[in-house]
Amino acid sequence: MRSPSSKHNKISTVSTDSTATNASHKSSSAGLEGDYVNHIKPSSRKDTIEQLDYYYGLVKRQLLRYQSPTSHLFPAQSSNTEHASIRDSIYCSAAVWSLYQAYRRLDDDRGKSYELGQSAVACMRGVLATWMRQSTKLEQWKVKNCPKMALHTIVGLHTGEEVLSVKQYNHLQLDVVCLYLLYLVQMITSGLEIVYSMEEVALVQNLVYYIERAYRTPDFGTWGRGTKYNDGNPEVSASAIGMAKAALEAVNGFNLFGERGSNYSVIYADIDAHNRNRSIFETLLPRESNTKNTDVSLIATISYPAFATQNEELYTVTKSRLVKHLKGEYGFKRFIRDGYGTELEDDQRRYYQKGETLEFENVENEWPIFYIFMIIDGIFKDNQKQVDEYQDLISQRMVYDQMTGDPLVPMMFSVPTNAMKEEKIDPKSQKRKITISNPTTTVPNDVFLWGQAMFIISELLSNNLLHIYELDPIKRYLPCYARQKPVGRYSSFLGMANHQYYFDLLIWFLF
Repeated sequence: MRSPSSKHNKISTVSTDSTATNASHKSSSAGLEGDYVNHIKPSSRKDTIEQLDYYYGLVKRQLLRYQSPTSHLFPAQSSNTEHASIRDSIYCSAAVWSLYQAYRRLDDDRGKSYELGQSAVACMRGVLATWMRQSTKLEQWKVKNCPKMALHTIVGLHTGEEVLSVKQYNHLQLDVVCLYLLYLVQMITSGLEIVYSMEEVALVQNLVYYIERAYRTPDFGTWGRGTKYNDGNPEVSASAIGMAKAALEAVNGFNLFGERGSNYSVIYADIDAHNRNRSIFETLLPRESNTKNTDVSLIATISYPAFATQNEELYTVTKSRLVKHLKGEYGFKRFIRDGYGTELEDDQRRYYQKGETLEFENVENEWPIFYIFMIIDGIFKDNQKQVDEYQDLISQRMVYDQMTGDPLVPMMFSVPTNAMKEEKIDPKSQKRKITISNPTTTVPNDVFLWGQAMFIISELLSNNLLHIYELDPIKRYLPCYARQKPVGRYSSFLGMANHQYYFDLLIWFLF
């Protein structure tokens, strides 16, 4: 991580439980295992190779180590050997792909870029294969948008098969499919070959149908809980609609076979569905939903990876609101009165009782991963002050792997039971402890894979090892009119049809 100010030479990670542990792990050599330090801006090819090799080691130990050799999917936590999370798998493949992009600039990468690229391809194809097995649900979804027909977002780690029914888990999370489509387009644009057959093209086209009506489809959101009351009811949310808008813009007119494809491998989206998603998304902002004033998942929607709005005023107001209400000393709350993972929550009950969310006010768990989202946002927005601020904050919350010394992003921080009363009276006054969602694990350092994936991406960007146009080849971070159109004479729409945005649509009539 780059130093947050010129007077620092390096940033050392610290455990919130012990400052002595922090001191014992400091090192003066960048690139040694367990040394989370300030890597200088690459000044030579040798320096670049050394730094990339350091992150290659992190990727191998913290991500690829846990990728299933059969399904090629990833678990949410390293201790989970049964279930794969589709969302976490997509972010893990994005981190591996990011390092692949960074290595590609070397004339001799010793085969590492190819290995990384194929690992990302394997994961993306693993997700495709998982949903291919559920293609019957997609056909049923076209007839009736019902949670029972939702694509599963938690599956068997080594089989990719359905393991949790809709009565056990809320699988209707439209943003997961949107995220997959976004990264599918990004990776294929970078040169990777992910889609091999027309059957897979047809499946992707069905995925587009699946998300097109997000503006009128209540789902359970990024956190799989629906309304803030966790009462089993879904709701329409800005984060899901914004993700759908971004995914439709990215995939429409895109050739899944890349430069080698023809018109039969091009994906199309409904322009009316896109416009409705856009208008309702911008109407909902800066609010998340009917029950949520804001939600930290919006940062991934308005910024990396979706960049769903080009309206700077909406972007600024939305980000300011989530920072004001959700930012804490240890990370960001997911949303106000979120009881997930707190010591007050009864983990034996799936849903809360009426009015129970009041108990969680001011003691919600805080997630440091969203400091990293803010770092990446600052890099894309060229806001060095924001980057420095959140780099300093995340460096205070990092811990070390007990075996390798590698830096780890804790999943979340919670208020201990004996400090609940004091924290409710005086918010941010009590010391929090690291918490994981699987308290029964005996693994000494349970790796939160989503956090590690985002950490690696932010580090590559911060140290100028990866450029923003390499992380976002389709240039979603640019205004609509400045983005590259899909290659070929196919339909594309990139924004609103007015003087501010570029708009192009080609309609084919077949006789």
